[in-house]
Amino acid sequence: MIMKNTESISRRGVLRVAGQLAAAAAAWSAPVVRAGSREAKRKPNVVLVFADQWRAQATGYAGDPNVRTPVLDRLARQSVVMNTAVSTCPVCSPYRASLLTGQYAHTHGVFLNDVCLNNEAVSLAGAFGRSGYQTGYIGKWHLDGHGRSSFISRQRRQGFEFWKVLECTHDYNRSFYYGDEDTKLQWEGYDAVAQTREAHQYIRDHAGKGPFALVLSWGPPHNPYNTAPKQSRDMYQPERMVVRQNVPPEKAAEARRDLAGYYAHISALDQCVGTLWDTLRDNGLEDDTIFVFTSDHGDMLGSQGLSRKQKPYDESVLVPLIVHWPRVCKERRDISVPIGTPDIMPTLLGLCGIEIPRTVEGLDFSGHVRGGAALGDGAALIACYAPFGEWTRDKGGREYRGVRTARYTYVRDLKGPWLLFDDERDPYQLGNLCNQKRHSLLQAELEGRLQAKLREVRDEFEPAEHYIRKWNYVTDASGTVPYKD
Repeated sequence: MIMKNTESISRRGVLRVAGQLAAAAAAWSAPVVRAGSREAKRKPNVVLVFADQWRAQATGYAGDPNVRTPVLDRLARQSVVMNTAVSTCPVCSPYRASLLTGQYAHTHGVFLNDVCLNNEAVSLAGAFGRSGYQTGYIGKWHLDGHGRSSFISRQRRQGFEFWKVLECTHDYNRSFYYGDEDTKLQWEGYDAVAQTREAHQYIRDHAGKGPFALVLSWGPPHNPYNTAPKQSRDMYQPERMVVRQNVPPEKAAEARRDLAGYYAHISALDQCVGTLWDTLRDNGLEDDTIFVFTSDHGDMLGSQGLSRKQKPYDESVLVPLIVHWPRVCKERRDISVPIGTPDIMPTLLGLCGIEIPRTVEGLDFSGHVRGGAALGDGAALIACYAPFGEWTRDKGGREYRGVRTARYTYVRDLKGPWLLFDDERDPYQLGNLCNQKRHSLLQAELEGRLQAKLREVRDEFEPAEHYIRKWNYVTDASGTVPYKD
């Protein structure tokens, strides 16, 4: 039975926050750069780049046997690499809302795609703007809910100033955007390349003119998989693709076809990361810029016999997360402590020395990134509030809550415990240990951690209908909020 939250914050939560503050204070005192130096006082720029549906396993530095990501592999060798970066609610709009608010989906209300994020929380751009930063957003938004090709008014941009954005498209070679005017413009060629070119210009225009925070949001490698530039597609042949061990034999041929196109998108984006990195160096900004690469969620691509996202398995939940900032790290440093989506905003603000808004629910891991002690309880929440779209109930879709630790995945649905994996011994999650007597103590421990997490974030884990009614959404038979182009 799920325990309901009856208090705003538990005694355990108070003690946990106190411990985090102490750990953070110790981390901030670490001598990364000379105290009082000019370098230490400069506010860093932030360039946050994230792709759509890029799973953590799909990089060379993570050991994928197929994909070619030489730039990201080189970047990882000079960066902090988060090996357990968790997409808390692994689907497009919920991730983006949590990224920009530092809140969980049941708080900001975006637990489905194609709904509008309200302005009640202090946003990422708002927090940076208050601290004297110029802010910009380029690419896919998917937080407006007024039509995937509609103009987005300034009042619904969450405080971003520079703006070249479309709500959502996956037609990467015929892709449009809007600036400040209600005039639809078209990206030239493959949109990720054109959007990256725009990011280059933004960086050049703002170099030396005060700190800036730029978000670049790509649509690929989200399906359709076969639409990357020809040069990238020619790098991969389906028959040569090695599928993961958890892809059933009857799904292998389809998985190989999809993987070839998926990796082609990834290799094209890897080159884009390289040109961005070059632009930072060419303009003398690398040491003064926190350069972050990540993704909104993963893609099953046949693993467990499933496709796309929303599912609680690692291919869907885990995403790449690299933090490159030579001021704090010049050689690869791996962090295994889980970091969830709501933690990204406060961590970036913490790295920049900016006060974290009270509306933020995530944790500030900036001290740990700098080399200090890890914060939190060593677990990140994973959740599906309302299955929809490609994961309808007749396809196994279900509400769930779970925790992902550095070693274990534990998930329950509304009926009770559902999944338990030892991800260290069973990295492909082939052996479900849930409800097995010999693992009862482990399961009880993880259940306790999940319940504590739910109390902490005030999540009562209700059926989907509860949240849909609460936020006044209208859904169709698939649980989807219908959208218009």
